[in-house]
Amino acid sequence: MKAIRFHDRNDLRLEDVAAPGPLKPEEILLKPIVCGICGSDLHEYAHGPIGARRTAHPFTGASMPQILGHEFSATVEAIGDGVTNVKVGDRVSIQPQMSPKDHFGRKGWYQLSPEFAVVGFSWPWGGMAQQAVVKDYNVFKVPDGVSDVQAALVEPAAVAVHAVDRAGISPGNSVLITGLGPIGALCAMAARAAGATTIFVSETNEQRLSQIRDLVPEAIPINPRHDDLVEIIRQKTIEGLGVDASIECAGVEASVDGCIDATRPQGRIVQLALIPERVKTDLLKLVFKDIDLRGVIAYPTDIWPRVLELISSGRFPVERIVTSTVTMEQGISAGFDLLLDPSNREMKVLIDLT
Repeated sequence: MKAIRFHDRNDLRLEDVAAPGPLKPEEILLKPIVCGICGSDLHEYAHGPIGARRTAHPFTGASMPQILGHEFSATVEAIGDGVTNVKVGDRVSIQPQMSPKDHFGRKGWYQLSPEFAVVGFSWPWGGMAQQAVVKDYNVFKVPDGVSDVQAALVEPAAVAVHAVDRAGISPGNSVLITGLGPIGALCAMAARAAGATTIFVSETNEQRLSQIRDLVPEAIPINPRHDDLVEIIRQKTIEGLGVDASIECAGVEASVDGCIDATRPQGRIVQLALIPERVKTDLLKLVFKDIDLRGVIAYPTDIWPRVLELISSGRFPVERIVTSTVTMEQGISAGFDLLLDPSNREMKVLIDLT
């Protein structure tokens, strides 16, 4: 079968690989339909290995070269003995996190386990292939009202919904989202679905900033390069105190500082973006404003049915972030390489595997 495999930094190949062999009792054979290219995939390609391993993973045994792809929808082609949650022919959305049944695994917080693994990074299979194998707990049946594209986007949508949960957003709240990549855009949409009535979005890329008008028309766009972010937010929040919550998706020091300045006393800031270097910030502002600063990573695995329901209801139209769909043969040049070009105008690129 064909698969897109990561061999090393700047070495990504579409190549023929051996198809999966016999299934273990808890395993499921999938035919991927659509797979998203995530920012994590781009970091792996340009700066890795990060999630992929040169030596065998202690829980899964996976090592490079690694088939990429963790945001995907699929059809069930075969099931191992004992699999009861799906049957052959079902359409499924993939929850890619894996963990042994340790303390965190039992709670559904797989990403906090010391032996945490992810399909497409640290498991022998990934979604950018003609077939993939996962465990039974990695699949959720897709309702009839959810499309294959929507099902592939449940994974990044779950990241956004969990961030909104951690931000404590409730009906009537105001929120600031900094950084309008796909996750930032989904956070703005998830905040609206949670009932936020005033949504500010901060982004220095004018192309990205213009896209939010189509995704969340009521959002208030701010370009901090020439707009006074804090002053605009003061003018449009109760008594000029600032937003109830901020979700930082840009991953730069200035954005972190902006969130602290723009959030009201006793508000909440969620740090969602991964910042590779240390940042300097004025912690006294956090203290004197009594702000709750929360880190967030991935999502609890039991969030999948809730996100599918939000999408099915029409309140969370995740498919609207998609700007291009490419074939498997185009995936590297018109997907990965294009998205790494700073001049590109894409928000979200999907790979069609049918």
